[in-house]
Amino acid sequence: MKQRIISVAIALAGLVILVLIGGFGFTVVTIEDAEKTVQDETFDPVAYVDGVWESQVLPAFESKAVDITKVLTEMQPDADGTVSKEDLIPVVNKYGLITEGEAHVYMIKGRGTISSVDIETSKGTAEVTLDGYDGPIKVLIYLGPRLPGDDASVRDATGLVQFGDFKEQTEFGKVAKEMNNRVLQMLDTLDRENLNGKTISFKGGFTIRTFNLIAINLEEVYIIPVEIELGE
Repeated sequence: MKQRIISVAIALAGLVILVLIGGFGFTVVTIEDAEKTVQDETFDPVAYVDGVWESQVLPAFESKAVDITKVLTEMQPDADGTVSKEDLIPVVNKYGLITEGEAHVYMIKGRGTISSVDIETSKGTAEVTLDGYDGPIKVLIYLGPRLPGDDASVRDATGLVQFGDFKEQTEFGKVAKEMNNRVLQMLDTLDRENLNGKTISFKGGFTIRTFNLIAINLEEVYIIPVEIELGE
């Protein structure tokens, strides 16, 4: 008798489920189909950057980059190499952008001569003596084969890519990383060991972090380049 009651209960439960499915339009999917749906909705930074790199990002640097000598000339570090945050705000309002994280970012271009090269570390750099600038701020261009993981100068400098365009903060970060990957592809074509003494023309971006700071060290700026042209 007890077994019969259990069987009837199971049958009634099954009937209830069928009624709910029919009444509310539930759809039963397999695990494989569910996983495929999640994959289809996953953000693809490569595809995103493919859609803006050649059509928007590079043209922005081509048409809107500011001569770096103008930017640096208006920054006046003290003898110890520092500038107050307050004094930098008029400069960034004139030539750059302030991010939501209070970083100052600049989209710049410049010319000069490579005065030294450091490729002892994976984040190699070339120091450039700029034409038309004799101030105290050193200019260093990243050479790779790695770039700082937290440097989003290329993503942020154009103002084309905004945090609010994405569902998650991780997506915003992946865009910066993928843009840096495009830079590294360009840098991989350079003969890093034979750059010293060459003339150079470049376009790129650099960031000055100011969050929770009153005085900012400006002994040097580090540029992530999007374009490099070398001479003799």
